[in-house]
Amino acid sequence: MEHILQQTADGSATLFVPGLDEHYHSVKGARTESVHVFIDMGLRACPVAAPRVLEVGFGTGLNALLTWDEAERARRPVFYTTLELYPLRLDEALSLGYGGRLRALHEAEWEREVLLSPCFTLCKRQADFTTLPLPAGAFDVVYFDAFAPDKQPAMWTEERFAALFAALSPGGILATYCAKGEVRRRLQRAGFCVERLPGPPGGKREILRARKPL
Repeated sequence: MEHILQQTADGSATLFVPGLDEHYHSVKGARTESVHVFIDMGLRACPVAAPRVLEVGFGTGLNALLTWDEAERARRPVFYTTLELYPLRLDEALSLGYGGRLRALHEAEWEREVLLSPCFTLCKRQADFTTLPLPAGAFDVVYFDAFAPDKQPAMWTEERFAALFAALSPGGILATYCAKGEVRRRLQRAGFCVERLPGPPGGKREILRARKPL
């Protein structure tokens, strides 16, 4: 699959996929959006001392990189599981210029737990989320960062949200950049309590955060 490097409005880079007519990140600010949606509204909103994070869509590795940075800053251990059916080549990932730790993320072995620092353990799985069984109560935070619903509709079904609901611990959080009404209703039908939150500076007007009741 072809990828084209593009700069976004906050100076950070993303990749454009002509075959999907889709970007990996917001063109209004790749880093800004990822920090706002997944770190601020997801990870930092989770009260668990050593959160277990599930990311749907490893992609460029930006969310994992930001989470590792936050884990080190807060001295808060994070166990990070990420799913990606079509991994980028190392040269494509490094072309984004996100920094030294990105290489370690992309070079980490797949299908096993890798201790990258005392505060960050990574498990990359090359798996199809649309059919993957998920262990019950295994995660505290979900970063739902699949391509948009009109590009990958099978990723955004009520059935898949129900699987994520079961995979979260009580009080667990799911954060996503997509605030479409139908996505919100599917999350609600899957059992989540869903709130609309302000979007990132200069970006989307709203995002969604869903919680599993205690």
